[in-house]
Amino acid sequence: MRYTGPKARLCRREGVNLFGSPKYQKILARNSNIPGMHGGKRMSKLSDFGKQLREKQKAKRMFGLSEKQFKRYFTEATKSAKVTGPLFLELLERRLDNVLYRAGLAITRCQARQFASHGLFMVNGRRVDVPSIRVKVGDIIEVRPSRKGSPVFKRNKEELAHYDAPSWLKVDRSKLQVEIVAMPDETHFERIFDTQMIVEFYSR
Repeated sequence: MRYTGPKARLCRREGVNLFGSPKYQKILARNSNIPGMHGGKRMSKLSDFGKQLREKQKAKRMFGLSEKQFKRYFTEATKSAKVTGPLFLELLERRLDNVLYRAGLAITRCQARQFASHGLFMVNGRRVDVPSIRVKVGDIIEVRPSRKGSPVFKRNKEELAHYDAPSWLKVDRSKLQVEIVAMPDETHFERIFDTQMIVEFYSR
């Protein structure tokens, strides 16, 4: 099942800001200890399996996926002739909700998922309400005309005024529109977790 508890708790557990919002960075600055009655300071030594598990948990939680969903992407990546790790991340990056977040139209992936599931966006002129839709080169994503005046997009635009989207996305802030101009590659991935350790975790 997908975790629905306090997100700050997950950031403290993993020791990194998993969700991008500045508020979680402030929480970590105040208290970075592992939560829970058996928590406390972060352990310096973990087994290889423990390290792999933590990296897998970081990635899964960052993208907001259940274990079943997350593993499904990994399994798909292993069936390709391409290198598993980079392809695995590419598949995750190409999710619609992730694209909305990476384009700077949403503050967090969680907010992006809500936008997508509530049908606030169109892909190539058609309304969609499935956050996991996989984009491809040439796709154009934009806010539905009836929603462009929503205060939430104005607030996000102001808060992310200095944010630069990755080069595989062409963003028009005035139109609240994103065009997929390339596939994401290793130069675009966020370096919060170690992909190779995730590959090793599932390859045990």
